[in-house]
Amino acid sequence: MNLKHFLHIGEHLSAPILGSEEMYSTTTSEVYSIGFIPIEFILFACLLLAISLFHKHVLPIAVTGLTIIFGYKILFTSMEMLPHLTHEMPTVFNLFGLLVGFEILASYFEKSGLPDLLPDYLPNDWKGGAALVIIVGIMSTFLDNIAAAVIGGTIAYKVFHGKVHLGLIVAIVASSNAGGADSVIGDTTTTMMWIDGVPALEVTDAFLGSIPSILIVAYFGGKMQDKHQPIQANSTLGVSINWNYLIASMLIIIGVIATNILFEFPAAGVWGAILLAMLFVKTDWHHVPAAMKGAIFLLCLVLSASMMPVETLPKPTWLSAVLLGFVSAVFDNIPLTKLALSQGGYDWGLLAYAVGFGGSLIWFGSSAGVAISNIYPSAKSTGRWLATGWFAVLAYLVGVTSILLLAGWSPTFH
Repeated sequence: MNLKHFLHIGEHLSAPILGSEEMYSTTTSEVYSIGFIPIEFILFACLLLAISLFHKHVLPIAVTGLTIIFGYKILFTSMEMLPHLTHEMPTVFNLFGLLVGFEILASYFEKSGLPDLLPDYLPNDWKGGAALVIIVGIMSTFLDNIAAAVIGGTIAYKVFHGKVHLGLIVAIVASSNAGGADSVIGDTTTTMMWIDGVPALEVTDAFLGSIPSILIVAYFGGKMQDKHQPIQANSTLGVSINWNYLIASMLIIIGVIATNILFEFPAAGVWGAILLAMLFVKTDWHHVPAAMKGAIFLLCLVLSASMMPVETLPKPTWLSAVLLGFVSAVFDNIPLTKLALSQGGYDWGLLAYAVGFGGSLIWFGSSAGVAISNIYPSAKSTGRWLATGWFAVLAYLVGVTSILLLAGWSPTFH
C-alpha cells in the first residue's frame, strides 16, 4: 500500500466540540491518522496499554506518555497549547487537591473508630460477608471509594482471620466502585464530572444501577466466603468512637460541597477543613507523599486525554457508554471520563455507573482494585479474578439494564 494512502490528513473542526457552550483555542488545523485512527489516539492507547502491563512503573510511564503526546501536538499540529493548558489548570489543581485531601479524609475516618465497631454487628452466616460488602458500598458514597475498599478489606481480614476468599475481595471492590458512582464525592470520575459542570443530581441516576449491582455481588461474595471461612465475631471491648476524628471527617465532606457550590473550587473546602481540623486532631502527613504520587499519575492521564481530537470520535450513545464500562476494566477510567467530558453529550448517570463499576471486572481496572490487591497479593491474577468474580459481569449488565429501563438515555451538554 502506498504510504500516502495509508497516512491520511484531515481537517479539524473549528466549531465548539459537540455543542459545548464555550470555545477556547485548542483546535488544530490538521489531524494525522493511520488508517482511520488519529495518531493521538494511537499514542494514548499505547500509554494505557503500557500502564496495564507494567503496574510497578505507572508514574514514569504516565509522565513519559504525557511528554510524548505533548511533544507530538507541538511539533506536528498547530494546537495552541498555552490557552489549552490555561483552560485545564482549574481542573488539574482541583483534582490534585481533592485526591490528596481525600487520603487524609480516609485517615480521619479510620481513626474515628467507627470501622472497628462494625465487625460485631455483622450476621454470623454468609449474610455477614454480604452485609460487609453492602456497608462498603454505603461508605463509598461519602468516602472515597479507594478508602472504602481498603477499610472493607481490613475489616474482612479481621473477621475472617486472614482467610479471605477472592470472591469476597471482588465483591468489596465492585461495591466500593458502585457506591462511589452515584455520588460526586465518592469517586474521582464523578468528582471530575462535578468540577467540569455536570450537576450533582445528574450523577445520582447511577444509584438505579448501583443498588442491584451491590446486592448481586454481596450475595455471591458472601456465599463464597462462608464456604471458604465462616465469619468470626471480633471483640470490640474498649473500642469507642473518637468524635473529634469523626467531626473532622464530616467537616471535609461539608467543605467540599460548600466550596464547589459557592466558588466551583471544592479542593479549597477540603484543605480549609483539614487546616481547621488540625486545631483538635492529629493529622498523619506520612500518607501525603504516596497520595501525591498517585495524584500526579492520574493528572498525567487527564492531561493526555485532554489533548485528544474528540471531535473525531463517534457520537455518544447508550451503547458506547456501556462499552466504555468494559473498556475501563482494562484502561484506567480517569482518562476515559476526561474524553467523555471533552466530547460531551452523554447521560452522565449512566456513564458514571459504567466507567465506575466497569473497572471492577479486572483487578487493575480501578484504583480500589489496585489498592486492595496490596493487602491481598493473591488478587493480582487476572485469570483467577475473572474466573472467581464472574458475577461482577452479571451485576454490571443488570445495573446498566436497570438504569436504561428506569431512567432511559438522557444525554445532556454541561
